[in-house]
Amino acid sequence: MADAPLAFDDFLARIGRDDRLLGLDLGTTTIGLALSDIGRRIATPLETIARKKFKLDADKLLAIATRHAVGGLVIGLPVNMDGSEGPRVQSTKSFARNLAALTPLPMTFWDERLSTTAVTRTLLDADASRRRRAEVVDKMAAAFIMQGFLDRIHLAERSHDPRRLF
Repeated sequence: MADAPLAFDDFLARIGRDDRLLGLDLGTTTIGLALSDIGRRIATPLETIARKKFKLDADKLLAIATRHAVGGLVIGLPVNMDGSEGPRVQSTKSFARNLAALTPLPMTFWDERLSTTAVTRTLLDADASRRRRAEVVDKMAAAFIMQGFLDRIHLAERSHDPRRLF
């Protein structure tokens, strides 16, 4: 069983160098999933799980993580625009605590402010139909969350590299 969600540096210390990561966008009716590549450079929308009951959702999520050899979970944390934590944050933290009891996978939170808004705007700009937006927005929001996390990893690596040019 995993520890409660870890801080950024602790999470990085717990995952293997070539481990893929699975990003989660927890909604009230769906869970959007995105997968990193092995080099942890690119996040790709994976799929959407229709939420039913926690145990069923967790079993499906963990089966997907196993199938893709995932080494850690990045869970979008829906903090309010002012940084405060509302009911959705509490629900997300509860989900993470319950999931941690079922898996040894390390997990961390990533601020997901505006992820769904940014993805919806992108889909609107691409002239996606309302139906198409509804089908893909959650997994694309998960990819947006995951890509932000991956970019942060590479920023941290560059800041510790004495050979960097800037």
